[in-house]
Amino acid sequence: MGQAGCGGLCLSLFDYKTEKYVIAKNKKVGLLYRLLQASILAYLVVWVFLIKKGYQDVDTSLQSAVITKVKGVAFTNTSDLGERLWDVADYVIPPQGENVFFVVTNLIVTPNQRQNVCAENEDIPDGVCSEDSDCHPGEAVTAGNGVKTGRCLWRDNSTRGSCEIFAWCPLETRSRPAEPFLKEAEDFTIFIKNYIRFPKFNFSKSNVIDAKDRASLKSCRFGPKNHYCPIFRMGSVIRWAGSHFQDIALEGGVIGINIEWNCDLDKAASECHPHYSFSRLDNKLSKSVSSGYNFRFAKYYRDAAGAEFRTLIKAYGIRFDVMVNGKAGKFSIIPTVINLGSGVALMGAGAFFCDLVLIYLIKKREFYRDKKYEEVRGLEDSSQDAEDEAPGLGLSEQLTSGPGLLGMPEQQGPPEPLEAERGSSGQKGNGSVCPQILQPSSQPSLPVFFSLSTGAPCSEEPRIPGQLLDCHTLPVSLFFAQPPAPIFFLHNLGARVGGSFI
Repeated sequence: MGQAGCGGLCLSLFDYKTEKYVIAKNKKVGLLYRLLQASILAYLVVWVFLIKKGYQDVDTSLQSAVITKVKGVAFTNTSDLGERLWDVADYVIPPQGENVFFVVTNLIVTPNQRQNVCAENEDIPDGVCSEDSDCHPGEAVTAGNGVKTGRCLWRDNSTRGSCEIFAWCPLETRSRPAEPFLKEAEDFTIFIKNYIRFPKFNFSKSNVIDAKDRASLKSCRFGPKNHYCPIFRMGSVIRWAGSHFQDIALEGGVIGINIEWNCDLDKAASECHPHYSFSRLDNKLSKSVSSGYNFRFAKYYRDAAGAEFRTLIKAYGIRFDVMVNGKAGKFSIIPTVINLGSGVALMGAGAFFCDLVLIYLIKKREFYRDKKYEEVRGLEDSSQDAEDEAPGLGLSEQLTSGPGLLGMPEQQGPPEPLEAERGSSGQKGNGSVCPQILQPSSQPSLPVFFSLSTGAPCSEEPRIPGQLLDCHTLPVSLFFAQPPAPIFFLHNLGARVGGSFI
C-alpha cells in the first residue's frame, strides 16, 4: 500500500489540470463583458503604450549645465550721476553667467560715502533718544547703520533726537524712484546654453541649434515661430510669465525659466528638442512691505589723499532662475512585458466583475449561481445515504432476499453457473480483459470480492474463487450466507456499472 501510494503521488506530478467554464447565455452580461474588454484594451493601447510609451525604459537622472549671457545697454541722465551709460558689467550680477543671475532695473544711489560720524535715521527705533544717556557708547544700533558714540543729536523743528553713530556717512535717505531707472532693460537679450546628459543611455545633447554661421544664431529670437532659438528678449519672458515689465522692474521679482527635455531615443537624436516655459516664482499677489526683490552693494575707491570712499547702490531688479529637468526613453522588453501582464490582469478583473453581476445582481442570479457552483459530495456521504435508503436490513439481507434487487426479479433456485473462458484472450500478462465469473466454492460462508473495474488488463490469475482481478482498484469484501444469490447479484452489478467479477 505504501509503495502504491508513493507511486501514485509521483505519477500525479505529471497530471495537467484545467478549468471548467460555464457559458451563460445572457446578452446583457455578455455585452457588459465585451465593453469592459474593449475599454481595457483601449486603455492599454492608447494610454499605456501610445501616450505613456509603456514599452520604453526611462532615465530621469538628468545631468545638466547652464551658461547664461545677457546683452544690452542703457543710457541715463540724472542730477546725482549725470549722463551715464550702463552695460552688462554694470547691471548683471554675478558676471560669470550661472543658472541664477540678476538684472538691475531700478536703483537708489548714495555717492561719496566715507567712514565718519553722523546722526542715525529717525525711522530707526533703537536710534531715537532724548538725552545722551540714551545712547550708550560702543553699542550697535539694532537694525541701524552704525555704532553709537554716546551723544544725542537734535535736528531743527524735531520733537525727538537721534543718537550719533560712527558709520558710512552720509546715510542712505532717498526713497525708491517712481519709475524704473533702466527702462531699456525690457529690450535686453538673454542667451541660455544648456548641456544635458542621460547616463543610462550615454546620450548627450545641447539646446543650441545647429546654425550654418554665427550671424544666423545671433539674429534669431525665441518666439511662437521659433521654438528652439536659445536667445530670449527679456520683456517677452516677463510677459510669458504673466507679468508686466514696468511693474516688476520697479520693485523687483523672481522669474523662473524651465527647460524640459523629453527625448524619445527610439527616434533620431535630432528629434530631441527642449521645451521652454516661464513663470513668476515670488508671490506677486501679496502687497506686503517686503514685496519685490532688492539688495545693496557698493563700489569702493580712494581720492588723491588716499581717503577711502564708496558709492552705495540699493538695487531693484529681476532674478532669473533657470531650471532643467527631463527624461529619456528607449525600447526595452522588460517594461513591455510588465505592462502587457498588467493588461491581462485587468482583463481578469473585468471577468470577475461580470461574475459578481451575474450571480448577485441580476434577477436570475439563483439559477446562474447554481450552475456556476456545483456541490460534490464525498464517497462516505454517498455510502451513508445508500444505507439510509433501506433501513432495517443488513447488507447480506439486502443482497440475498426480496425482489427488486437492482431492478432484477427474484430468482427461483440457483442461477446457472457461468464458466470463465480462458482462451487466448484470458492468458496472464497478454493484455486481455479479466474474465467475468469463476465457479464459486460450495462452502456456506464465502467471502466474495468485488470492485468497479475500468476494463484494465489482468496482471495475474485469480487466486481465490470469487475474487475480482483489477489492477487499479481496491476490492471490497462482502460476506454472504448463500453464495448463489450474491454471485448473480455481483455479475449483474458488474454489467450495470462497468465492473468485472471473478
